[in-house]
Amino acid sequence: MPALKQKIYKAALGLRVYLNLEAGVMRTGSGSLQAQDHKERIADQNRELEEARQLLASKARELADLRARLVRSDVETGAGGVDPKNIVWIFGTGRSGNTWLTSMMQGAGHAVWKEPAIGKLFGEFYQESRESQRRNAKFVLGDPRKDVWLGSIRRFVLEGASGRFPELSENDYLVVKEQLGSVGAPLLVEALPESRMIFLIRDPRDVVASWLDGARREGWHYTNVARKEPESALRILEDPTAYVERQARHYLRNVGSAAEAYDAHQGPKVLVRYEELRTRTLEEMRRIHSTLGVAVNEGKLARAVEEHSWEKIPEENKGERKFYRKATPEGWREDLTPEQAKTVERITAPLLKEFYPYDGESPSSPEKLPAN
Repeated sequence: MPALKQKIYKAALGLRVYLNLEAGVMRTGSGSLQAQDHKERIADQNRELEEARQLLASKARELADLRARLVRSDVETGAGGVDPKNIVWIFGTGRSGNTWLTSMMQGAGHAVWKEPAIGKLFGEFYQESRESQRRNAKFVLGDPRKDVWLGSIRRFVLEGASGRFPELSENDYLVVKEQLGSVGAPLLVEALPESRMIFLIRDPRDVVASWLDGARREGWHYTNVARKEPESALRILEDPTAYVERQARHYLRNVGSAAEAYDAHQGPKVLVRYEELRTRTLEEMRRIHSTLGVAVNEGKLARAVEEHSWEKIPEENKGERKFYRKATPEGWREDLTPEQAKTVERITAPLLKEFYPYDGESPSSPEKLPAN
C-alpha cells in the first residue's frame, strides 16, 4: 500500500510540474507545437493519476471485503451446531402459504424454527433510522462499519439457532419461517451469504383479501387482535378500507425487502409462487429441494405433501373467517370491492408488474407464470 501511495504522489507531482511548464510556455509565447506537447504530457499524467486512484480504491474495497469476511466467519458452530450453509430461510409475507410450506418441509424431515422475527429486530431498526444516522460510523448500524455489525448479526443468528436446536448435526437443515422478519431479509442474507433462501410470494390482492376476511368480527385474526388490543380490533371493523391500505403497504415493505434479498443473494435460492405450489404441490416441493441442493427422501416428501394437503384439513376447520380459508388463487375477485382491489393494485404496483403481469388472466396456469 505505501508503494501505491508513492505512485499516486509522483503522478500528482508530475501533473503539477507540467501545469507550471504549460503556464510558462503560454507566458513566453512559445510555439503551438511545444504547447501541444505539454498538453499531451499533462493528459498522460492525468490518466496515470486516475489509474492509480482506481487501483487504490480497488485495494481498499478488497481490504474491506476481507475484513468483513473475517468478522462474519468468526463463529464456531462446534459439534452439534448449525452449519450456516444449512440454514434455509423462508421470506415473504403472511397469508401466502408460509405455514403450509413450513409444515411440508418439517414433514420431509427438516427442523423448523417458526417465526423468530430476527429480521424484524434488525431490519425495522435499520430501515426506520435516518439516512444521516446510517452514514455515521458511530451509529450502531452505521454503514461505514457494516463489516462489524454484520458479523454481530451472523453470530446472533448462529448462536441462537445452535442454542435452540442443540440436537442438530452439521448435516441437518434448519428451515427458518421468517415472514415476520422479511423486512430484514437483505441484512440476514448478507450476514450469512452461504445460507439458502426460499422467496415465497402470492398475489397481493389475495393476501389482503385473506387478511380482511380474518379481521371481520369473530374471524381468527379479529379474535387475536381483540384479545390483545380491543380498540385496534374495533378500528378495523369501523374502517375496512383503511385496513386494506395498511395491509397493502405491509405487503409492499415485506415482499419488497424479500425481493431485494433474493436479487442480491449469491447463495442457493428459489422463487416459489403460491399459485404454483397450490396447483402442483409435489412437483414444486421437488423443485425447491433440487434448486437449493437440499437432499430429501422422496417417499417422505410425498407423504408430507399428502398429509398437509388442503383436502386433509377437517371441514370444520376451514372456511370463511377461519385460519384455513379457501386456498383459491384469484379469490380476491369475489372478496374485494373494486375500490379495495384498486387500492391494493396502486400500492403494490411495482411488485404486481414484476411478478403478476397477467392482465386479468388466471395466474394458476403454468403458461401464464413468468420464469423464475
